[in-house]
Formats: sequence, C-alpha cells, structure tokens
Amino acid sequence: MSLASSVELINVTKQFQNSVAVDAIDLQIAAGTYCCLLGPSGCGKTTTLRMIAGHEAATSGDIILGAQNVTDLPPAKRGTAMMFQSYALFPHLTVINNVAFALKMRGVAKSDRLEKAAKLLHLVDMSPYAERLPAQLSGGQQQRVALARALITEPQVLLLDEPLSALDPFLRIRMRAELKRLQRELGITFIHVTHGQDEAMALADKIVLMNNGKIAQVGSPRDVYNAPRSEFVARFIGGHNVLMSGTKNIAVRFDQMKLLGSKAKTKGPSLSGHVSEIEYQGNAFHVSMKSDDGQELALHLAEAEFDAAPLDVGSLIITTWDPASAHALG
Repeated sequence: MSLASSVELINVTKQFQNSVAVDAIDLQIAAGTYCCLLGPSGCGKTTTLRMIAGHEAATSGDIILGAQNVTDLPPAKRGTAMMFQSYALFPHLTVINNVAFALKMRGVAKSDRLEKAAKLLHLVDMSPYAERLPAQLSGGQQQRVALARALITEPQVLLLDEPLSALDPFLRIRMRAELKRLQRELGITFIHVTHGQDEAMALADKIVLMNNGKIAQVGSPRDVYNAPRSEFVARFIGGHNVLMSGTKNIAVRFDQMKLLGSKAKTKGPSLSGHVSEIEYQGNAFHVSMKSDDGQELALHLAEAEFDAAPLDVGSLIITTWDPASAHALG
C-alpha cells in the first residue's frame, strides 16, 4: 500500500441552490488517522465525504491531500478510493474480477491484476469465494469484497460512506473490528461517515461531529464523550443528562448520577422526582425519571445496586451528583 496522506479542508462550503449543506468548515486530519464524520441525517457529513472524494464539487474553499490541492481534480487523480454504502458490485463479474476491475480499466495485465486481487481477497478473508458471483454472497461477504476493490488502487485515503449500515447488529460489531484491524495494518487514512455514536466511538481516533452543515466538535472519542461543548453534542453523543444549574446548562453522565432514598438529605446538588421508565440492559438498569421541576433525566444503576433497593415506575426518588463530575456547556 502507498503511504497515508493527511487531509485538510480550508473554509469549504457546498451550496445546493438555496440551501447550504456544508458551511465554511475547517478540518485537519493527520495521515494514518481513523476519522469518523458523525452526525444526524442532513448534517453535511456525506456531502463532506463526497467533496473529499471529488464526487461533489465544493462551492468554495480548498481540499488539500498531503501537499497537493485536489479541489479541482477528478476522483481518479486524488489518491483516494471510496467504498459506497450500497457496495455497488458488478453482478455479472466474479468476486476476483470485481476486485481487479479498477486495474483492468488502467490497462494492467490480466495476470498482474488477478495476482494483486488475490492478495487483497486473502487480506479480507475472502479467498475461498474468489469465483463466486456477488448474488452468492452474504451482506458481510459483499462488504469485504467492496473493501478489497476499494483498496486495490493503493489509495492514500480510503473514504467509507456508512459501510456497516446494511448489516445486522451482530455482524456490524464484528466488521467494526475488521475495519479497525485493516486500517491499523495498512496504515492509511480512513474517513468513515456514520450516524451511529457507538460505531464512531469504537472505531475513531478522531471524531468530527457535525450539525446543520457546521462542525460542532472535533476530538478523540474520550474527549468528546467526557467534555461535550454544547447541549447538541451532549445529547447526540448520548449518555448525558443536560440539566439547568443556575444560569447555565450542565452535562452529567448517566453513570455519575447517584440514587438517594426518598427521605434522604444531601448537601450537594439534587433533584427529586418520579421514575418514568425502567429498562434492563444486562449489566445495568437504565432508569428514566421526571423531576418535580419538569426536567427529564436518566441514571445507570448497576444490577446489584438496583436489586438492593428495587424501583417501579412511579417510585419517588432523589438523585444527586458530584459537582466535579458536571461539565458546563457553552
């Protein structure tokens, strides 16, 4: 594989008629990074990926890959490869010929391209299926073939558009591990679009959380989870209560909320209210409550803690938290 390339977006905007899909974003991704573009539908993440790939022209701004400004270059000249959500395999070609297709278009000799395709099929554990057609493969197997096909041109940057969305939950988790392993072994830059927080947290070295065409926050998964900058980030990344505290909002993680008895007294911050929902999650209980002042919040209680003082929907409870665990939101 060729060396990884850094990616930089400088004041990049994409406008469609009267709507702005991506609004003057700046972003730097170091070479060899696994970066996830995360956000709700319509936030601009897929449009950003397509502009990096060259499948969508930027309205303004610059896209730099390594030391080269690629803003006006066609996709084939950028040193990138894109793996599409649909996989888009050719139904009439065998697996090995699907993988080798890009080299055939470049005029590479048949023996050379098939040899390289065979090596990539080995890399993604698909060698036994080389002579099958796509229709004879499962969804996970088709994804592996699409990944091998994207890698055969030795891209410096691999772009992945929601590559796991078509898979069932069990396979999605398994393929998550495979993607991370491949990126680590190949050493190239991966930029992966997803709307799944768990997926981004599991895969990314760097999360770029987008909202309404802008970047809401950039950081490692731990940075974004432990120090959300805004109410949007805290709510979207999940696992946080957003609470009113004086004149500002704060975020407190579900697992940092403590449960007190209905008659307990505390010197620290507290809210009283009633249990509105209880969900068993295997190693913990997710308890939703509505406070007396109308705020909705949640607690994660370990199974042993819940069993020691069982709750029902409608139970009166008091919750508290260490002020040091509260994160002020901008």
